[in-house]
Amino acid sequence: MEVYNAYSMASVAAGFTRALGVEPPYRAQRIARPLEQLIEGAHCTRAVIYNPDAIAQWLWQKYTPDFEEVYRYTSLALPLRAVMPSVTPVCFGTMYTGTLPEVHGIRKYEKPVLRTDSVYDALIRAGKKCAIVSQDGASMSRIFLEREMDYFTQYEAEEDVIAKAEELIASGKYDFISIYNGNYDHTMHGTRVESPEALAVMRKNCRFFGELMRTVESCYKGETFVGFATDHGCHDNPETGRGTHGTDLTDDLNVVHFYGILRGQDNGH
Repeated sequence: MEVYNAYSMASVAAGFTRALGVEPPYRAQRIARPLEQLIEGAHCTRAVIYNPDAIAQWLWQKYTPDFEEVYRYTSLALPLRAVMPSVTPVCFGTMYTGTLPEVHGIRKYEKPVLRTDSVYDALIRAGKKCAIVSQDGASMSRIFLEREMDYFTQYEAEEDVIAKAEELIASGKYDFISIYNGNYDHTMHGTRVESPEALAVMRKNCRFFGELMRTVESCYKGETFVGFATDHGCHDNPETGRGTHGTDLTDDLNVVHFYGILRGQDNGH
């Protein structure tokens, strides 16, 4: 029997804004209670959210030690249920608007500019400076365009995405940075979800997160809201033998986000 996580992916957007003391997107669902408890009493001035693609809950459960770098900088593992169809633009649309696909309008694998109020819109209204860093052509590089924020989305290599994100963190210019990396999704589609190549890239995502968090620690003062937040899961297609997703299987819908409050070195962390 398929057992789905209780909290919807739509329940984190309001947490992204609340962490910075900003009202949520207009139609966002209520914050998941564990996330609300995490940010209660915090005084975050910045947020950095790392968005690796397709890191399923079952991968975390099976390869738990490989996520050591993620645990080191977070304190909440939040089980979430992605939305259908469980494909990248649909799920990120929900994650960053706090609404279901029937509200934000992306109902299949396509990349239109979302007009629904989003985390970015809410933060911009409050005078916050936002940026997205991603690979060229990725959903995150397209569906949140046409907002008064900065886009660094011309990169092909994953290392270039991380290097640019570290540069932006070090600059101190931004209050909210989203960093998208599609390397695991791309690799498992071409091989299998547990191929040596795919697992190596999954582990690399965890190392990348650690690198980003050390940059946050060394460059930011005060408290920073941080997250390791994937969009959907994955499974092997028995017909092709390659990785895929998009179904209502728990392998595709059940994911875990990791969140924390990171304190800069000036506060004794």
